[in-house]
Amino acid sequence: MPASEQLFARAKAVTPGGVNSPVRAFNAVGGTPRFIREAHGAWLTDVDGNRYADLICSWGPMLLGHAHPEVQAAVQAAVARGTSYGTPTEPEVELAEEIVSRTPVEEVRFVSSGTEATMSAIRLARGFTGREVVIKFAGCYHGHVDALLASAGSGLATFAVPGTPGVPASSTELTVVLPYNDRAAVEAAFAEYGDRVACLITEAAPGNMGVVPPEEGFNGFLAEICRRHGALFISDEVMTGFRATREGAWGLDGKHEGWTPDLMTFGKVMGGGFPAAAFGGRAEIMQRLSPVGPVYQAGTLSGNPIATTAGLATLRLATDEVYTHIANAAETVKAAASQALTQAGVPHVVQNAGTMFSVFFTDAPATDFAGASTTDVAAYAAFFHAMLARGVYLPPSAFEAWFLSSAHDEEAVGTILAALPEAARAAAQASTAVAR
Repeated sequence: MPASEQLFARAKAVTPGGVNSPVRAFNAVGGTPRFIREAHGAWLTDVDGNRYADLICSWGPMLLGHAHPEVQAAVQAAVARGTSYGTPTEPEVELAEEIVSRTPVEEVRFVSSGTEATMSAIRLARGFTGREVVIKFAGCYHGHVDALLASAGSGLATFAVPGTPGVPASSTELTVVLPYNDRAAVEAAFAEYGDRVACLITEAAPGNMGVVPPEEGFNGFLAEICRRHGALFISDEVMTGFRATREGAWGLDGKHEGWTPDLMTFGKVMGGGFPAAAFGGRAEIMQRLSPVGPVYQAGTLSGNPIATTAGLATLRLATDEVYTHIANAAETVKAAASQALTQAGVPHVVQNAGTMFSVFFTDAPATDFAGASTTDVAAYAAFFHAMLARGVYLPPSAFEAWFLSSAHDEEAVGTILAALPEAARAAAQASTAVAR
């Protein structure tokens, strides 16, 4: 990997850590990050010419695989017409209509990143309710918004302290952080701060501490307790939206249980690989946004015609058959990974939310951040590098979701399955808790 090493050295001279998003640096697994030259279908090719079956899919967006010909054609036609106008365009209307048709939201507003979507949704919730307190869960990531980069205090229902330097205490002093899947903690927080709570925000099915699905009925419980206390329920589907199912994670529970969030955030898949995100909800709430309401939000590149064209093409191509194919491929990989790790004697749990999943190197299911944190990171690092050496690109962190696409065909899945037994043995050698 001399070319990747050379590029990494150059990058570190001009970019903090040599990367533009921390997890790409391989700090969690060690070694040199691979610089990717191109991607097609289910495959990545690095600058040294190595080819990898891709299990991150750009951290979720590439539902149809890389360089899908119909998406590429739509984008090329859009680029030929210009790249940014600073005016309303037809693709943003059509993409908004597509999102509304798949989800319970009535109106959406486009932005350029998931962080911007959650930041704007919280501002809107505060403006709508006239309240200030925000409740979130430990382990749920909602972008690098100051108010949400918080760690829990000493109690179950206490105001948070900043979780990173650069975030002043004043930015998180109105944020309450609770253990995920803990109804008693939620009830305690609302009992103490109920008439001050503007909103509760949660990942619809957390994927940023590894995939930790909500316990049955948990999201419905959150929607109901928010309703009772006059707070807004914000379901963050930046990761799961149009990825977990056709209707996102809401299609796994809310659609069948009969509840809807007040606000939702979207990203990744809806941008088709371009920087695009959105937040939406009930028209009554969304109408508080400028220019019709007093809550200000704006963005020069919001609703960019290239990004909305890519997202629209992706969603229109994301048929039921696409989701069935991805689900079947995911089941095959999950079963093979579990079998290989079992045969190697490595404690593990495989957890999923729709088509996205992850493997925890621990002997008990992870139901919250504390449980997820018990995963054996040394075993995962060994597993990761063994898979990489055999042509499979996993997330370079034990706390991330695995993604497949409709382009994961027999060859790609076969490459993954062939790599698993040796990777499991490598994990066993590195594990601190191998069954002897």
